[in-house]
Amino acid sequence: MLVTFIVLYLAASIAIGLWAARRVHNTADYAVAGRSLPLAVVIATTFATWFGSETVLGAPAQFVKEGLGGTVEDPFGAGMCLVLVGLFFARKLYAMNIITIGDYYRQRYGRAVEVMCSSIIIFSYLGWVGAQVTALGLVFNILSHGAISMSWGMVIGTAVVLIYTLYGGMWSVAMTDFVQMIVIAAGLLLIAWYAADMAGGAGKVVDYAAREGKFNLLPTGGAREWTFFFAAAITMMLGSVPQQDVFQRVMSSNNATTAQRGPVIGGILYIGFAFVPMFVVISALMVMPEVATLLDDDPQKVLPTLVLERMPVPLQVAFFGALLSAIMSTASATLLAPSTTFVENILRNLKPGMSDQQTLKAMRISVLVFTLCVLVYSITMEGSSIYELVSGAYQVPLVGAFVPLLMGVYWKRATTQGALLAVALGIVVWLWFVASPVLNEAFPQQLAGLIAAFVGMIGGSLAPQFIADHKGRTPHYQGSPA
Repeated sequence: MLVTFIVLYLAASIAIGLWAARRVHNTADYAVAGRSLPLAVVIATTFATWFGSETVLGAPAQFVKEGLGGTVEDPFGAGMCLVLVGLFFARKLYAMNIITIGDYYRQRYGRAVEVMCSSIIIFSYLGWVGAQVTALGLVFNILSHGAISMSWGMVIGTAVVLIYTLYGGMWSVAMTDFVQMIVIAAGLLLIAWYAADMAGGAGKVVDYAAREGKFNLLPTGGAREWTFFFAAAITMMLGSVPQQDVFQRVMSSNNATTAQRGPVIGGILYIGFAFVPMFVVISALMVMPEVATLLDDDPQKVLPTLVLERMPVPLQVAFFGALLSAIMSTASATLLAPSTTFVENILRNLKPGMSDQQTLKAMRISVLVFTLCVLVYSITMEGSSIYELVSGAYQVPLVGAFVPLLMGVYWKRATTQGALLAVALGIVVWLWFVASPVLNEAFPQQLAGLIAAFVGMIGGSLAPQFIADHKGRTPHYQGSPA
């Protein structure tokens, strides 16, 4: 019965996505839903996109092992990213009427920075989409009691998401996200209520977590511990800001006010609701002490194990429906985002003069190719932590793309030369720290790269200008910009 309901739910998701695909007539419809989504849908698609496998499986596993301090990247950093985008970037970017975040880099700095930052953003999606594909494999493996391997589970789940994303783009993503947000909220709240009842009440669960020290958020050590804590917090908080999936939700809004309010409300809801699966996992440890053995094996299986072994079939349906909704909503968005960025900001530079219909066709082909690449990557990385796959993905845009975006929006003296140096120094210093265990132990690699990027931007912008500016003027010696 459980498998039957899951199959029906997957079929319904495909049907909704294909129904929404009828609205796609041009590139703007495919990439940003024709800039017509109302506030409720923007909130839903922002929340659902962020609420993925790492929130349901990865973050609770981190919470059990390290307490709240281990979840500073996600949900705290991830949720605050959405709030920051809404407060400081949404209105300014929405007014530019562009399709991708890469378009901003081209208008502000020129094509070289556009291609560099777009490539960085595309590359960063491998880890995040890979985490969702890994989670899909895990779900099908658990549901089939091992009859479907992790690898084949990844293939099946990815195929489902690919079908409606390929045809409907942002319209399909938005409509399925809206339904999936309702399923996520209802399903997990039902599970939490039942789990609390089994554990003797919500108060006992909270008291148990407090006694075990799970609510300790801030580090207790010295400067080194605080530095690494800060670096972890900003990884997704700032590294997710220059990401196409966030930008698409801003640009898909029907007006600037919706573009601003949607991410803020979605981010706040995300942080609050992320505590629900953490609560359920603590309940599982109280109700089923034997699952503690999974903490050493695979803590991501604690929550599914509780549901399958201790809950009735209707709640099993609710849980796996919510889990698949969370995964698919994130996977569809993160397949679409890098594909549209590639076509708009890299392919069109290689093949100028493409018509709108040629661009739309190229975006669909790009979705297919990127999906296959991610599937291969995910199967290769099988066994990796979902949480680590996601958090590691955002170090690259943090050190390579965030500073040019921030300074370009808020510092008029930022130049193309400064942006190029920011990208180069940020990536080089980050790679240097990654390759050096000694440096990496002494100072967080992502923070080192971010500092280097700021140095490159400020120094490169204030120094004499030898590189053409974003208007394409011939490179020559120029004094510091006025």
